Amino acid sequence: MRNEKKSNSSSSLEPLSPTLSQGEREIAGVSRPESSKAELICAVDLGGTNLRAANIDCEGRIHERVRTVTPGSKPAADVVAAIAAAVRKCESECAKRGAHLGGISVVIPGSVQVETGVVFNAPNIPSLQGYGLAPALATVLGRPVLLENDANAAALGEMWQGAAQGCRTIICLTLGTGVGGGIILDGKLWRGADGTAGEIGHTSVEPFGGVQCGCGSVGCLEVYASATAIVRMTREVLAEHPSPLLHSIAADDLTSQKVCTAAMAGDERALEVFRRVGVYLGIGMANLINILNPEMIVVGGGVSGAWELFAQHARAEVMKRAFPVPGQRCRIVQAEGGDDAGLIGAAWLAFQNRP
Repeated sequence: MRNEKKSNSSSSLEPLSPTLSQGEREIAGVSRPESSKAELICAVDLGGTNLRAANIDCEGRIHERVRTVTPGSKPAADVVAAIAAAVRKCESECAKRGAHLGGISVVIPGSVQVETGVVFNAPNIPSLQGYGLAPALATVLGRPVLLENDANAAALGEMWQGAAQGCRTIICLTLGTGVGGGIILDGKLWRGADGTAGEIGHTSVEPFGGVQCGCGSVGCLEVYASATAIVRMTREVLAEHPSPLLHSIAADDLTSQKVCTAAMAGDERALEVFRRVGVYLGIGMANLINILNPEMIVVGGGVSGAWELFAQHARAEVMKRAFPVPGQRCRIVQAEGGDDAGLIGAAWLAFQNRP
């Protein structure tokens, strides 16, 4: 299901003062940050499963990459060490080409306080809860580190280089291990009064009798439209109705990718799971459209690779629930940045915040 456009190698290294913390800088219409082409940003995307880093230039082009497994179940110090090791690899490659590393930007799947670099909500990486990640990294790396929510960064990446170029009011949903959200209103990244805006994955779409979410609530969109949700819902369906294509897969070997493959092959149980994903996603989208009246909703993350399996169900639910004018106006599209959107958005932020 993954839609990674810029990666062309399976190796771990592939050659190829936060003024924005109030979310007040406009980005719509900006083709590139003002910067020397010899200056690169090391952008790091700390996902719930994988940690990825890349050197990115002022035109949004990726030059070197590093990928490793996120040490999510280990102490915060191990997460810091893993990020620092990835940054140092990128910095080493940057120096080999005679380029200058102009900044470091890290995005994570959780709520962050941009001004202080503290993580105050990270359900999928619990060791970072309440942890000063940016200050810890700055101490280890010897230079400032910018910290941002990954879905906010993905929204910026899609606005700068992806599906939402030319738009000024968009919502970006990232469907991966969890469900993230980024909101750009009239060309400005919206973080809210406390920096927690955009937690769309933790809006409730099934409040009564819903599945409990890692955040502590029940019925969140994340437990119905994420990769982990697809696996859980598939197990629930298979418990009542066996599947010809899925019955041979051991319960602990089931993945969202395997469910997608079965659905593509016409398996009815797998198709039903993706229908449910689309319906719940459509409920959440309709709420967003009625409240914010966006020009576009961009859907990215690994699950978006199964777009054709759930998009029509989501659109149908939107048209049933959203007000007609904003519902018809809002374009619902697949992200173009793939896994790179968050990295590119992180780089954009760092270019804007360099000294």
